Amino acid sequence: MVTMRASILTREYPPDVYGGAGVHVDFLVRELRRLVDVDVHCMGGPREGATAHSEHDPRLEGANAALSIMSADLSMAAATAGADLVHSHTWYANFAGHLSKLLHDVPHVVTAHSLEPQRPWKAEQLGGGYRVSSWVERTAYEHADAVVAVSRGMAADVLEAYPAVDPDRVHVIHNGIDADFYRPDPGTDVLERIGVDLDRPYVTFVGRITRQKGVPHLLRAGLLLDPEIQLVLLAGAADTAELKAETDQAVAELRTARDGVFVVSEMLPREEVRQVLTHAAVFCCPSVYEPLGIVNLEAMACETAVVASRVGGIPEVVVEGETGLLVDLDPDDPADFERRLAEALDAVAGDQGRAASMGRAGRVRAVEQFEWSAVAARTIELYESLRTG
Repeated sequence: MVTMRASILTREYPPDVYGGAGVHVDFLVRELRRLVDVDVHCMGGPREGATAHSEHDPRLEGANAALSIMSADLSMAAATAGADLVHSHTWYANFAGHLSKLLHDVPHVVTAHSLEPQRPWKAEQLGGGYRVSSWVERTAYEHADAVVAVSRGMAADVLEAYPAVDPDRVHVIHNGIDADFYRPDPGTDVLERIGVDLDRPYVTFVGRITRQKGVPHLLRAGLLLDPEIQLVLLAGAADTAELKAETDQAVAELRTARDGVFVVSEMLPREEVRQVLTHAAVFCCPSVYEPLGIVNLEAMACETAVVASRVGGIPEVVVEGETGLLVDLDPDDPADFERRLAEALDAVAGDQGRAASMGRAGRVRAVEQFEWSAVAARTIELYESLRTG
């Protein structure tokens, strides 16, 4: 074991994980703890394996939520005294990382899971808080000792969004996958509980309802799918009331036009998600922005073919024609994207042999190229270079 104490700063940590960044931190920490001493500082209520910092400062009752996040960051920064290095994940924890660097004179590593300039729709969710989150992120990135990009596409986005960042400080370390956990699951009890017809193929989606994830595109593409194909969405709560209303209307229109539409809004345990992924004819990732998309790896590890938009880091995961199909996204012509998305889904879901072949190839790729142990090893190499550089 390397003699080092690293403090991981994050908003999400089990059992409260709702996005890809939280999944990343969960599995990365498991592997890092085999190699170095790790303290985890997260937000929310007390839990095992981490020090939790409350986001509910009574002095900020009724204030913009961004200020409550920053109050938790202050607590985090105070708690990192004695660490050899701090590593923050998402803007929620970037402020804590930057303050820790200044207070304790230690290196600060930032992992780029997404970028605020790439998500302008968050302004409708956060209001003025979006300007605050953008300032926090920019400050942290421009002063970090290293920026970890989860894909080559993400690295390019970082340098485009923040040209003051030295390219030599940007390091590509791909997201990983726990291929022992995410594996084909022969069970069908979850699908039966949901009501899925096991004699018909289905397309599935797993993710939050955000502008980023492109769920409305998939729902409109569903109007064009072969009527035999079912659609199973494991979709969390929408970010805003407006997006919820838009999504609910699209679901209602789809159910009027066809049967076999299932929407599960509560967050299912990972074991149940694994079963839904396993039996899908194809997993669909219609994102309009995606630094990498861990869920694509999860589907591939379950031997499921993937149809995804050709954006961000997705092409570094999904190999066109081998593990799935990629669909070009033209933001100015969403109807064309939805038509071609439906065509790609039909092409894979309608050919059982092709879907199975892509699924097997996806499993091999996930196991051979994206194991978390390799991700952790590369992360430790980066940590050591910062301590000795």
